[in-house]
Amino acid sequence: MGGQSFSIERAGEWLLRSGIFEASGGMARYYRTDQESRARISLEITGYAVSCFVYLGALTGRDEYREAAIRAATFLIERGWDDTNQVFPFEYARPGEEPCRHSYFFDSGIMARGLLALWRATGEGRFLDAAHRAGQSMLRRFVAEGRIHPIVELPGCRPVPPQARWAGQGGCYQLKAALAWYELHEAGGEQEFLDAWEDCLDAALRGHESFLPGEADERKVMDRLHAYCYFLEGLLPVLNRQPCARAMAEGVERVSHFLRQIAAEFERSDVWAQLLRLRLLASRLGAAPLSQFRAEQEAAAVTGFQLTDADPAIDGGVCFGRAEGVWMPFVNPVSTSFGLQSMAMWAKRGEAEARTNWRELI
Repeated sequence: MGGQSFSIERAGEWLLRSGIFEASGGMARYYRTDQESRARISLEITGYAVSCFVYLGALTGRDEYREAAIRAATFLIERGWDDTNQVFPFEYARPGEEPCRHSYFFDSGIMARGLLALWRATGEGRFLDAAHRAGQSMLRRFVAEGRIHPIVELPGCRPVPPQARWAGQGGCYQLKAALAWYELHEAGGEQEFLDAWEDCLDAALRGHESFLPGEADERKVMDRLHAYCYFLEGLLPVLNRQPCARAMAEGVERVSHFLRQIAAEFERSDVWAQLLRLRLLASRLGAAPLSQFRAEQEAAAVTGFQLTDADPAIDGGVCFGRAEGVWMPFVNPVSTSFGLQSMAMWAKRGEAEARTNWRELI
């Protein structure tokens, strides 16, 4: 199923035209090849789509990517936002469907960052206003008693007790979502956003070393690698601080070690792509030397997950993962977005004008 070289054009076409991106502007969580069906619209994944389409528009100069980003952002603002509870729910409920009963801090940050990326690209104030509402929601609905509660229950925004899976426990990975606060401070200068970001950074630096491996089951460790990469991505704006640069350099090597150790049993395409992006950015930003050998392996791994198929619902997308060498039946928009960005960065690695702007990170 995988090809010999990664095609950013085919990946972009899959995101635009496979049906995973609906006419409404919402993005489905994944496409299942074994059932020939798509999951429900995910507001988080739609937030990622905004960031990805903005990135593709800048990369290719094609107006249709910019238009897709605006359509996805408009969906988030007009259909996704729960004005009563002042949150973004976990999933979008179509008319007649049971409303979603939970909201996630992490998802809110991803959506806010997508809206901020589009605001920077277009200058349209409605996208900044919506990002500001999301950032305020993250402060008012999820932060209590000196900590971030990862999930709240709707209605009423009551914190959900910690759960077994990493996404329900909180921890260092929330730093990527908290980048929304950092970027909102950049945009408007509000001190409470910067203070909240610094608190999240301090907590993440104190707790990140115990996050890996975190589980005895190697498949669950692979999932935690995905989350740990979010922590490392969250460090990107502050790599001029020695503790952050050290955590980045050491963290890239930890992820690399566990990923290669576990991959024969279970590997996720998004982890390969996240690691390659981090390796390239850490090198460009002076936090760690680039291992050409490791980066080449990671680029080859990402390439191997792009799908070639006669079915346009599949062709060009990136498979979520492999378990013991067997393809998993999920074509995933986030895996595709991370994959295409990592390969665009890899292709430009030797160019003097290669961009190092962490704000573009999907």
